[in-house]
Amino acid sequence: MSHLATPDYRRARDIPRTVLTSTKHSKVGTDPDAEPQHVLFLIDRFPHRVGGAEGVLLRTTRLLPAKRYRCSVATFAVDPQFGDASRLFECPFHLFPLQRTYDWNAVRVAAKIARLIRSQRVNIVHTFFTTSDLFGGLIAKLSGCPVLISSRRDMGIYRSAKHRLAYRLLGGMFDQIQAVSDEVRAYSISQDALPSGRVVTLHNGVDLEEIRQAHAIARSDQTLALQGASHVIATVGNIRPVKGTDVLIRAAALVCKQLPTAAFLVIGGVQDPEYFRSLQELAASLGITRNIKFLGLRYDVVSILKACDVFYQSSRSEGLPNAVLEAMACGLPCVATDVGGTREIVADGTSGFLVPPQIPELAAERLLRLLQDPKSAQEMGETGFKIVEQRFTAQAMVNRLVEHYDVILEAKRSAR
Repeated sequence: MSHLATPDYRRARDIPRTVLTSTKHSKVGTDPDAEPQHVLFLIDRFPHRVGGAEGVLLRTTRLLPAKRYRCSVATFAVDPQFGDASRLFECPFHLFPLQRTYDWNAVRVAAKIARLIRSQRVNIVHTFFTTSDLFGGLIAKLSGCPVLISSRRDMGIYRSAKHRLAYRLLGGMFDQIQAVSDEVRAYSISQDALPSGRVVTLHNGVDLEEIRQAHAIARSDQTLALQGASHVIATVGNIRPVKGTDVLIRAAALVCKQLPTAAFLVIGGVQDPEYFRSLQELAASLGITRNIKFLGLRYDVVSILKACDVFYQSSRSEGLPNAVLEAMACGLPCVATDVGGTREIVADGTSGFLVPPQIPELAAERLLRLLQDPKSAQEMGETGFKIVEQRFTAQAMVNRLVEHYDVILEAKRSAR
């Protein structure tokens, strides 16, 4: 059900500078003889697959204009299933194994990061997630790095009490906080007591060219187990309570009362085995074991989405759901919970439907409306694709990022 147009997609390094940044930032943005500014991206870990934040980071390093910005990436952990993370990047990649931030190994890691920042003349340290923000950010500041930027990607659901305190105490060390949605921006300002002028919104962007090139998987593919399925609904997210897969199963049971051969594909690795067992038991108790297909970790998510009819996000919390953006880019109408920044990408009643979290009855009603009216579903899918094409491409995301970098570097230079 994909209706993708061919976008005008070019790498940032091939686009004229005047497109990438405003001319008012002349010293940073237009000096052809200026040495490229060095950005060190620091991220907590690489899990078993490239997810939202990891995908954003990967696309950013590939699309930053090479004549103006050079990149390095550093992380504290790589999941063994992931393999060699450095193979993904066209820039230097550093692994600094770290389990705790308060032992002698942490001191050694801190020294290595500081040495990297100084020896490689890093101009910007850009952090992702808690350890990188607090541990890495403090090291960057003490090392004399000119600019420190934090990327905030959720509504604080993983923060402990000590993390909440640390973010308040250390919030002033960041030159800018880039929130993934307006809702995350508001949360950061409120919870971390940050000045509003220092917190900006930088929405995710997806690679439309990569999505366009992916071929739809055949519904007859045996790994999908869709034999006899009349309708196919997909969700993408690791198996853990915050993703609300239990709500999806309850909604699926209501849908299957009217569409007995509808199939729900759950794509994602199991992060909480106990929760996963409870999901299997719930599906069995509702009599829909055959309708719920747990596909596990997949690396062909886009190809699977292109074989589906509708996308359903059942999350209890989100910053800005990258999976929804990918589904919209595949031309799928979406039913999504109205959490975090989801309403900033899904136009309720136009490109899909927003529903409250944990109300499976309403989600089922919206799913049935789309499944039983293919023409309206197609129109919503086409509208969703246009929204992504106009506002949420990887190139648009990087263009805005470059503007933020330019402004901060110019302000630092002027303040000298």
